[in-house]
Amino acid sequence: MTSKQPTTRIRKSPEQVRAAVHQAVIDLLCAPDGEELNIPAVAQRAGVNHTSVYRRWGSLETLLADVVTTRLERDSPLNDTGTLRGDLLAWAEASVASIRTPEGRALVRAVILSMPTGAPAQAQAQDERAQHFRRRMHSIEEIRRRATDRGENPPPLEQILDQLVAPFYLRAIFGIDPPTTGYPELLVDRLLGNGHGRPAAD
Repeated sequence: MTSKQPTTRIRKSPEQVRAAVHQAVIDLLCAPDGEELNIPAVAQRAGVNHTSVYRRWGSLETLLADVVTTRLERDSPLNDTGTLRGDLLAWAEASVASIRTPEGRALVRAVILSMPTGAPAQAQAQDERAQHFRRRMHSIEEIRRRATDRGENPPPLEQILDQLVAPFYLRAIFGIDPPTTGYPELLVDRLLGNGHGRPAAD
């Protein structure tokens, strides 16, 4: 039995429509009864006309990519802890906390579902996914920049991707929760174990 959906639609501003549609996507991805994810279902749950969704996003893949980029951009800002290790640890702890939530898991699923299938019509979705990656990496680049400004020696971006970012996504994709204690510290300390994070040599 599917959950009841809104039967009346109230005129919404473009931003209200976008917010409602985004939340509908998250709700459907998190639904325990496995409701089918498609644009008509999203529109019904959001209380908007499905033609409006098609007109704005064009495809489900593009919509999913937009949801991912928006949510991650919202969650990316981190406070400056004063050290490279502290900043990376804060980022890792926030990632673990996100993965443990239904919405965090839904976002990982949305990333997978937003992958284009090779048709030229999916080019916009591909571009949205590229934006998601760039925005996700912006917080890492900001951490590296702050460390350099403090005179620390941050690891290359590729090394951070391989040793810190990838393990979280890999676990999330396969539905494996991170260990309950010490996992962020373990990854960060391994990453910084070759002299990175110390003051740069003159």
